[in-house]
Amino acid sequence: MFKKIFIINLTILFLSSYLNANIQIKARTAILQDFLSGEILYEKDPDRSIYPASMTKIMTSIIAFDLIKSGDLNLEDKFIISEKAWRLSTAGYSSMFIMVGDEVTVENLLRGIIVASGNDACIALAEGIAGTEEEFAILMTMKAKELGMENTNFTNSSGINDPDNYSTVRDILIMSNYLIKEHPEYYQLFSEKEFTWDRTGGDPITQGNRNPLLYKNLGADGIKTGYLAVEKYSLASSLEKNGRRLIAVGSGFETKNSRSKESTKLLTYGITNFDLIEIAKAKKSLDKVDVWLGKEKQVSVYVNEDIYKTIKKAQKRLLKVSINYNGPVEAPIKKNQIIGKLNISYNENIIGEYDLLAANDVKKVNIFSRLMKSINYLIWGDV
Repeated sequence: MFKKIFIINLTILFLSSYLNANIQIKARTAILQDFLSGEILYEKDPDRSIYPASMTKIMTSIIAFDLIKSGDLNLEDKFIISEKAWRLSTAGYSSMFIMVGDEVTVENLLRGIIVASGNDACIALAEGIAGTEEEFAILMTMKAKELGMENTNFTNSSGINDPDNYSTVRDILIMSNYLIKEHPEYYQLFSEKEFTWDRTGGDPITQGNRNPLLYKNLGADGIKTGYLAVEKYSLASSLEKNGRRLIAVGSGFETKNSRSKESTKLLTYGITNFDLIEIAKAKKSLDKVDVWLGKEKQVSVYVNEDIYKTIKKAQKRLLKVSINYNGPVEAPIKKNQIIGKLNISYNENIIGEYDLLAANDVKKVNIFSRLMKSINYLIWGDV
């Protein structure tokens, strides 16, 4: 077994001041993740059931984005506003202020949902896509199960109070990840700070984004607030800075101010206490391994996925990466053939193991060449 330990250029993507690692977040439940590595950096009762309130609207948007991506829906499509949708705009809920009979584009409804947090826009979009909000909620729950949101059920499109509309901060994190990964072009809507709706029968209404972190010098670019009297305040938030993204979800903040302050604290904790380290990029040559009886003496190897690890700042020296293979590898070698393993250890414990694949074919030399190589190897140890 050949084992090659090599030092990767550990490009530290962010450095800042240091916070006490024993952080306390004043929320009933919270979670923090480093987006690229997938590492959970903080959690507090993350599987506790919550009422997601307006964070539900993330899934409402995802259903629309998926349909747009598949070509089954267009931003320019128009939906006629029903009385049910209109009534929510007059009942004291957060609203886009649409009127019965209005024909509103999908794009405007999405901005009304994402920026203005309009419950009326949610119903209009749901009815336009699925016929009824109830049928749309079934689509939402099906999507949640597809994503692995095991403790989530949706009964409406807006998150208004319903004991059967529930989730967890871990599931909201999964949903947020999907949105950012699969729909980056539409995720940008969550960073818009205001939306103006030229309503029927009145002056245009401009409403600001309710996400308080967008107005801080933090690098936040989304995603959604929530509030219900039974749940208090909640927030799914994300920031991107110097190529690094963190996602935080918290629920059960006592006040608006606490929601903003504690979410900022949580994101800042992740940035200041941890470094994101790039180990390997998918499909890119990582190293070369020796070949026996091949027309080439070495073959490049790669991994099939991007590999990142998040490590506490003071403990980067404990991270080691090694290539392990039985070598030299005998030809012939086929492209994409598994050659060995890329092992990642932290403090002498394996924390990741990935297949190493051959980047190209390597043909076997002819009989005469094989004979000469064998003789050289027996005499000189030369492969």
